[in-house]
Amino acid sequence: MLDARFVSDNVDKIEKALKDRGYDLDLTNFRAKEQERLQLLREVEELRGRRNSVSEEIARLKRERANIQPLIEEMRAVGEKIKKIEEELTKLEKDTQDFLLNIPNIPHYSVPIGKDDSENIEIRRWGSIREFDFTPLNHWDIGEILDIIDFDRAGKITGSRFTVMKGLGATLERALINFMLDLNTSKGYKEILPPFMVNADSMFGTGQLPKFEVELFKIIDPEYYLIPTAEVPVTNLHKNEILREEQLPIYYTSYTPCFRREAGSYGKDVRGLIRQHQFNKVELVKFVKPEESYDELERLTQDAEDILKSLDLPYRTVALCSGDLGFASAKTYDIEVWLPAQQRYREISSCSNFEDFQARRANIRFKRAGKKGTELVHTLNGSALAVGRTLVAILENYQQKDGSVLIPDALQPYMKIDIIR
Repeated sequence: MLDARFVSDNVDKIEKALKDRGYDLDLTNFRAKEQERLQLLREVEELRGRRNSVSEEIARLKRERANIQPLIEEMRAVGEKIKKIEEELTKLEKDTQDFLLNIPNIPHYSVPIGKDDSENIEIRRWGSIREFDFTPLNHWDIGEILDIIDFDRAGKITGSRFTVMKGLGATLERALINFMLDLNTSKGYKEILPPFMVNADSMFGTGQLPKFEVELFKIIDPEYYLIPTAEVPVTNLHKNEILREEQLPIYYTSYTPCFRREAGSYGKDVRGLIRQHQFNKVELVKFVKPEESYDELERLTQDAEDILKSLDLPYRTVALCSGDLGFASAKTYDIEVWLPAQQRYREISSCSNFEDFQARRANIRFKRAGKKGTELVHTLNGSALAVGRTLVAILENYQQKDGSVLIPDALQPYMKIDIIR
């Protein structure tokens, strides 16, 4: 969430930034309400000051046995006026809060301006794209041939966009999770296994609520939400906390299943593992000082890329343009892995800097050593990696002409085999 005073003081800047993101938003009414709110705050503070001084005067006059009735009447009127202003302030503050909750973050100055993903900027590529001497199969065909993925039985158990992993397919999924966690913890990330359901406040803290409730799976009684990503519970670990400067930066990594309704995505990636209602992911989350957050974003992105390098999977990294940024992000890199059957790169990780957008909503602050007051931390997160999509990339890039799939060297200690037949 953006700071109300910042928005009020920078209306032209905010309107341009939102236009770059594809939001046509008139802030004139917001600025008028914010000025009204600030004026009422000044009035109520003056009235409270008057009430305090008169209370002292009434106490003095009482001791002197003087007539205090006129002052009492005045204070009764002041009290009624304070109550009325406080009611107006409560309504204005709610209106302001509701308005700000639906404004996305402001893009960092380095974010390229563009309308959609067609204007994202490629930053780098890594790895060699394999040349096949046969027509490569889609991962769902490979999974069926090897009897390691079962979409039909998942549909019978639950419905569409769910999957049963079988035999060495399940082993491969588990191996990828353990490999990713081991690599991340070796770099100083602390492993977290959080709850897979959260309350509404946690969804609010990371920006999923109120704007994206349609994308979430919700439990009614008691009211909980199934997490769409580990970012939600892990970021909220420090909700309503004041951290010490020496605690920062904090690095976490977490495996969780993720649950998404994929509302509005009908017809996209209907087959296969790319777009599921339930999928596994390993996440990276950082809490850092503001002046360090963009260096930390580069390091976080590199940490996610290192997993693909270790698995020898070709990929490219792109900087998202303003029109393709996520709601809470100030800057995002997408990492896209090469899928031979589709002859294209597909997203496997998004690495984002939210600056203080989430921290303001979740009230996560830190105190600098020897300084008065507190500051909002900057939060970052990235997938390292989406497990199902990594499995897809391995099946398609490591497939052999006879239908078998080689196991990347880095995974062989986890799988205890070097090939799936």
